[in-house]
Amino acid sequence: MWALREAPSGFNARFSAIWRRYAYRVTDNPGGVDPLLRNHVLWHDWPLDVDAMNAAAERLLGEHDFAAYCKKREGATTIRTLQELSLERGADGIITATVRADAFCHNMVRSLIGALLFVGDGHRGPEWPGKVLAAGVRDSAVHVVRPHGLTLEEVGYPADELLAARNKEARNKRSLPVGGGCCG
Repeated sequence: MWALREAPSGFNARFSAIWRRYAYRVTDNPGGVDPLLRNHVLWHDWPLDVDAMNAAAERLLGEHDFAAYCKKREGATTIRTLQELSLERGADGIITATVRADAFCHNMVRSLIGALLFVGDGHRGPEWPGKVLAAGVRDSAVHVVRPHGLTLEEVGYPADELLAARNKEARNKRSLPVGGGCCG
């Protein structure tokens, strides 16, 4: 059901959000992508191990500096809290990655998926994406996958009376706590 109402005071579609959830869909079907889905599903031409991809994804969860997975933008922070990164193969063979975070930087989701595909097809081990994250710099081996598999599915907002405060908080530049690094 669709509805329309005036946004509450203090609302900003981007800065009032407390989380966003994306789905990225990919198939490793040897025959390619169903032509009816080709604009919404990426075809990967190597068989994918979803369990290995999920093992790698677990190492990326939490608050980290995701500079290694983001396109650099002057003055912008790359510190994000990755709340969920999980992959599931459906009965149709399509693998859906669910990616949820408090915010994303430019190309972050597509870079994370690119790294996980290298794990899933056996070119890299499950520890590799975490090592890339810990290095804190772009790795030329991390490919930014094509955008057509990516779909914004849901955005979460706080209660109306907290919108303005969240809007202000989200504009603050973040930093990690001292000693707060990454994963292994």
